[in-house]
Order: sequence, then structure tokens, then C-alpha cells
Amino acid sequence: MSDLIIYTDGAALGNPGPGGYGAVLIYGKHRKEISEGFVLTTNNRMELLAVIVALRQINKPEIPVSIYTDSKYVCDAISKNWLGNWVKKGFKNVKNVDLWLEYLKVSKPLNIKFNWVKGHAGVPENERCDFLATQAAKNRAVNRDYEYEKIAQF
Repeated sequence: MSDLIIYTDGAALGNPGPGGYGAVLIYGKHRKEISEGFVLTTNNRMELLAVIVALRQINKPEIPVSIYTDSKYVCDAISKNWLGNWVKKGFKNVKNVDLWLEYLKVSKPLNIKFNWVKGHAGVPENERCDFLATQAAKNRAVNRDYEYEKIAQF
């Protein structure tokens, strides 16, 4: 059984500002691209949301998943078990708690391996995700990131 390969990226123009995410899912000969834009959000929120939305697409939890991201924030939080420590401490002083809780929920039944890739280094699928995320932020930023807007200071 081959792995489901997922590439993800997030973007925010202004950070905070209009944002978007992009993801490319590849399984054998099958390929799916997803992206979405938001009116006001942050880069880290979009990086994490890209992973969450991609994982929501999985309907066969027994398939191993390899996620490739250029986000040290997301990759290190999981690979270095920062997330586990945040959970133990009740997410005290942690940003994006709503999304981390959603990640824990959607990732629970899955066998996931995270891989960090250098951004803007010519990795084709990472470049595609960057394009999808940026275009979503620029041209389709219509959704609202209500959780972020609750805490945003204007």
C-alpha cells in the first residue's frame, strides 16, 4: 500500500491580512488540489488550516499519510511534540488553539509522517501549493476566519 502524499502551504498578505491555503493530495494516479481564501487571518493559521482541510479529505484512515510542508511552525509543533506539551499545559499562552484542537481531532485515526521542505526551492508540488494559497488570498479571500477576528486587535 502506497502513502497518500500531501503538500500544503498557507499565505497571508500583510500577516495579518487576506490569506489563503493550498493543498495537493496525491495517491497513485489520483490527484486533488484544494484552496480557499479568507478576508483576515495569519500565515500560521493558513499553514495549519491547509493540513487540517487536507486531512479531512481522507476516507480511508488505514492509508499512511506523508505530509510535506514548508512551515516550521506546523512541522516542529508535531514532529518535536510541542503539541503534546501544549495539550498537557492546557494550551496556556498558545496561539491558534481552535485549529490545534481541530488538528488533534482529524489526525487521531491517521498514521501521519511530517516532512519539512524548504519553501521557494523549486519543489514542484510545494510551489503549486504556494501558488494556490497566494491566489486564494489575492483573488478569493471571501471567507471569514471568525476565531482569528475575535482576538485580532485593530
